Amino acid sequence: MKVVAINGSPRKGGNCAQMLEVLGKVLEQEGIEFEVCQPGAKVHPCMACYHCLDNGTLRCVQDDDGVNEIIAKCIEADGIVLASPVYHGGIAGGMKCVLDRLILAAGCGDNQLKHKVGAALCTLRRSGGMETYQQLLGTINTMEMVLVTSDYWNAVHGADKGEAVQDIEGVEVIEKLGRNIAWMLKVIDKAGIEPPESRPRTMMNFIR
Repeated sequence: MKVVAINGSPRKGGNCAQMLEVLGKVLEQEGIEFEVCQPGAKVHPCMACYHCLDNGTLRCVQDDDGVNEIIAKCIEADGIVLASPVYHGGIAGGMKCVLDRLILAAGCGDNQLKHKVGAALCTLRRSGGMETYQQLLGTINTMEMVLVTSDYWNAVHGADKGEAVQDIEGVEVIEKLGRNIAWMLKVIDKAGIEPPESRPRTMMNFIR
């Protein structure tokens, strides 16, 4: 079994990366393969051209910034973790670009993400944690994934690199999240039950 994490922070080795290291150690101890994808700040926004949706390619037509590789890894993974720092009360801009394209290319047609295990976490200096966490959960929700939680909201405090590891409670929350992800993956695997049928939803336009 494998879990892929998307680190939406443009900073290498920052607090998001360190929290994903904490998560990854727990998963690997549980026998779960773990990989982190960090697209950085040079990703393109979704152009809403619908090429991916209209042609069923499961890829974005923009193919020069590594996002298609992330989409492919998410499709193959058993679990997906979304992580972002809080930027001005919300998710980082690069992360928003990735999620918009991931959802459209892999989820809005023949949903390739449904029934995968999903979780989210964020890091922050002071406030905006709940707003950012909820934004990340929105992707998990709309993609019909199986949401895994911890025993508190997955928001870890820290401003400068390395400060998040000093948030003892936050680290414990992420460790428990890792154990719960591993448990859910194993439960689903052991059950061996076919997932429920997933039908396309009726798309409504409220402009009359």
